[in-house]
Amino acid sequence: MRLYRKILVAIDCSAVDETIMEHVSALALQLGASLHLLHVVHSHTLDQERILREESAIILNRYRDKLQNEGIDVKIILRSGEPEKEILGETGENSYDLLAMATHGHSLPERILFGSVSRTLRQKITIPLLLIQPDH
Repeated sequence: MRLYRKILVAIDCSAVDETIMEHVSALALQLGASLHLLHVVHSHTLDQERILREESAIILNRYRDKLQNEGIDVKIILRSGEPEKEILGETGENSYDLLAMATHGHSLPERILFGSVSRTLRQKITIPLLLIQPDH
């Protein structure tokens, strides 16, 4: 069985993050893995970029502090751009063993209208992908 030692966790700074954090923290503790929390800021203006980066940093730092208190090694990564492209870039530039992220559980019309980061990643990712559907 392959052990996961370096896990990338894509965080979108929404309520669904709680579900994925429960799963990956338990996995990291069992395996002695490090967690790398990635958030991609997707903005349209410089002001929006600045505000979203500040808000994201607060959320990511809160997760980091909580996980470190549980004994988990945590790193924070903030990137800017299109989420799919930036997540793929991060996995290509670093040697992660697993990518974990929550799905949003969109209905079919919403998936057609908004697209799906997880769908794109399933098709293009070169490492194992753990998708967790958030609790409703």
